[in-house]
Amino acid sequence: MPNRLAHETSPYLLQHQNNPVDWYPWGEEARARARLDDKPILLSVGYSACHWCHVMAHESFEDDQTAALMNQLFVNVKVDREERPDVDAIYMEAVQRLTGRGGWPMTVFMTPAGEPFYAGTYFPRDDRPGLPSFSRIMLAVADAWENRRSEIESRAEQLVATIEQTLPPAEELPSRRSLEDALDVLRGLFDKQHGGFGGAPKFPQEPVLEYLLRIGDQPWAEGALDMARATLQAMARGGLFDHVGGGFARYAVDRHWLIPHFEKMLYTNAQLARLYLRAWQMTGEERFRTVAVATLEYLERDLLLPGGAFASAEDADSEGIEGKFYVWSADEFRTIVGTDEADLAGAYFGVTAEGNFEGANHLHEARSVEEVAADHGMRPAQVAEAVATARARLLEARQSRVRPGLDDKVVTSWNGLAIRALAEAGAILDDRHYLDLAEGTARFLLENNRTTSGRLLRSWGKGKPGRPGFSEDYATLAVGLFALYQATGNPVWYSEAIILIEQMVELFAAPDGGFFTTGSDAEALITRPKDQYDSPHPSANSMAAEATLIASLYTGDGGLRAHAEGAIRAGGRLIEGAPTGVGHLLAVLTSLLLPPREVAIVGPDADRLARVVWERFRPDVALAVDTSGAGAVVPLLAGRGGTSSTRAFVCRNFVCDLPVSDVESLRRQLDD
Repeated sequence: MPNRLAHETSPYLLQHQNNPVDWYPWGEEARARARLDDKPILLSVGYSACHWCHVMAHESFEDDQTAALMNQLFVNVKVDREERPDVDAIYMEAVQRLTGRGGWPMTVFMTPAGEPFYAGTYFPRDDRPGLPSFSRIMLAVADAWENRRSEIESRAEQLVATIEQTLPPAEELPSRRSLEDALDVLRGLFDKQHGGFGGAPKFPQEPVLEYLLRIGDQPWAEGALDMARATLQAMARGGLFDHVGGGFARYAVDRHWLIPHFEKMLYTNAQLARLYLRAWQMTGEERFRTVAVATLEYLERDLLLPGGAFASAEDADSEGIEGKFYVWSADEFRTIVGTDEADLAGAYFGVTAEGNFEGANHLHEARSVEEVAADHGMRPAQVAEAVATARARLLEARQSRVRPGLDDKVVTSWNGLAIRALAEAGAILDDRHYLDLAEGTARFLLENNRTTSGRLLRSWGKGKPGRPGFSEDYATLAVGLFALYQATGNPVWYSEAIILIEQMVELFAAPDGGFFTTGSDAEALITRPKDQYDSPHPSANSMAAEATLIASLYTGDGGLRAHAEGAIRAGGRLIEGAPTGVGHLLAVLTSLLLPPREVAIVGPDADRLARVVWERFRPDVALAVDTSGAGAVVPLLAGRGGTSSTRAFVCRNFVCDLPVSDVESLRRQLDD
């Protein structure tokens, strides 16, 4: 019989609805049961695309004997970390403090009041060298609960006290010296041979790349753009990128970017599509534009849901096997591609009889088109044509395979990242289709992912609204809507962004600066967390800093700028001590210190002048456009219309240069 999770909407929770485990969703019902039965709570946290979550589920949660022990000894609670980032953050902190590492699945034993006292990640069903079985762990925990209760309660109390400790905010706003010091740290961590930072497993670290691109043209930031370029090149050549269908996996298991952990996340691809497009603008490297477009095509083809929003993720597994959807045997590759193209395309994609992943081939750019052409005495154009033909045939063949599982819940903040990427792509590439997609996503979120009273929600799934949204959702969606306003000039998106920011400040602002994860109207947890680490996507605080900074540029509201600076100061100690963990916060600080500029363009030909702003990556510019004379809803535009001519105003703190009416004059003012 299905357990209580059968009533949930999360695909991850629904994966566990037929477990013999008597699962509870997070909530008071589970805590009350634990108090009544005097049992500890066993909290298991994961997400639908997590390979090792599936492994532990198959080994333990689907095993009758293990499940019986869980039901006998504990009240068992299952949480989707993507629906409840607050719960995940609190108990991941406990795992890291107890074990020195983290990850998913996350396994936490805690008191009925929610105080953790023992934790880990994956536990196997059977004993392994250095890793006790899950059953052995459970029996030991239950014995301690029964016979050493006071010791456990004391330990839990101490652990909660450490979790509650937070770094105090910096007394002053970090300066450019902080940016330079962070760049020095990144230089020391940079993998000069393979790109990226650190060893295996290797993550794209998108927020760090955002920072490097924002400072890439600054005279003091020597090597920043080179590190970003080398990393983006290496990821595009390696197996992290899906050379058949576009898009990126979440991370690589090796330092060469060759073999990924195959799950594909919306937040990964929304960020990387935008970063590759911006890198193309900064370097002129055509490959970057091609990869950006292929990634956006992946989002539209494989993650776009009916109604206009995007699904959260695709699983690493297909038919229960990791990576099966993506790999090819040498014979299969030749049969699908065809004899004429197989030798050339196989040399390009590194196809061999032995393969590079469990006897099969995960495609990557093993040799360049030029190298393959030289080896075969052919023109590069001939090789490029053969590769393109092979790619099309492989994609068609792959469409008939059993697809990885789709997590179809609509996460508000991740869709906000997609809106930003699509809006900027539409403006940069002058492609209305991307703007239409972005507007469709924005409409879906504003119609479905908030209550009738206007409270934003975290997610939507199976036709049902989710739980109240977090500061991450408010801030990221606001930034996405600002990008959509800049790209379209439609003041509706500006107005909706401002509403979100006003609500965010009311619900989440912390007295000492920055923003709490949970709203003032949220359930009380053992502590009220602040999301400050930019990994693998921008934190709530860095996005809130960016959102309030942009809003202050449009409105001239000093209070909003103070909130932006407060969020940066709240992360000031992290900027000093762990800059790789706050890449997006560094990026926002860069824009604030440049200093930022406001560009107001009014008149019937405003779109033509606006395209000048989109010619380059100008992270210090907030753009307001009005072609109809109705732009007074945006304070930056107030009083600037009233003539039949088109004029552009370049301003700092609402103090503007003389207006200009031609492209070259505007370009000179922007480049000055």
